[in-house]
Amino acid sequence: MDHNEALRLKATERYLLNDLDTEQLDQFEEHLFGCPECALDLRAAAMFVEQSKSVLSAPQRLAPLPKPTRSSPWLAWFRPAFAAPALALLLLTLGYQSLVTIPAIKGASGRPAVLPFATLTVATRSSNPPVVHAHPARPFNLLLNIPAQNRFSSYLVDLYDPAGKLQWSLPISAEAASDTVPLTVPGVSTAGTFTLMVRGVVQGGNDLAEIGKQPFELQLQ
Repeated sequence: MDHNEALRLKATERYLLNDLDTEQLDQFEEHLFGCPECALDLRAAAMFVEQSKSVLSAPQRLAPLPKPTRSSPWLAWFRPAFAAPALALLLLTLGYQSLVTIPAIKGASGRPAVLPFATLTVATRSSNPPVVHAHPARPFNLLLNIPAQNRFSSYLVDLYDPAGKLQWSLPISAEAASDTVPLTVPGVSTAGTFTLMVRGVVQGGNDLAEIGKQPFELQLQ
């Protein structure tokens, strides 16, 4: 058995599952002596199964797998008692990552996207608050302009929901505030008028001074 044949037959997995016939078992064990890659794969799989024993332990213990009728003595430690359920758990984990986790990651960062946004300038009055059109539970951006004041060492931005409840606070350095600050707001499921309040941290102390509030209208679509 060469390496390509071992890969085609999934010999490593079938060896742990005791699914090789006598001829395949002999050929694969002979192949292991000259193939460091397959030997390493088999050892890694066996170590994974050993680590999975504690996770898969249950009040009613599973019966150990029968050992192959013929085997080289040096390979005995490769055969853990709970190989089949552990590999089933591994397949379940890989399936979940393939169907749920990885697509979600690709959807979030695998391609460029334009997020809804609004530009807010603190300490200026506007009769009509800016409007953001966003999807429920999807993020959006706020482009925040903070009037520069030398007496502040940094700034603190608070977001309040339509009911006046504080959602989160975010510190911003004086250096970052010297330019437009892009804020990515985690998605929310409630539409209405939100308020962004900016306070400055006074130089040489921990006192906070309110700079201004800026409401904006969030419309879900």
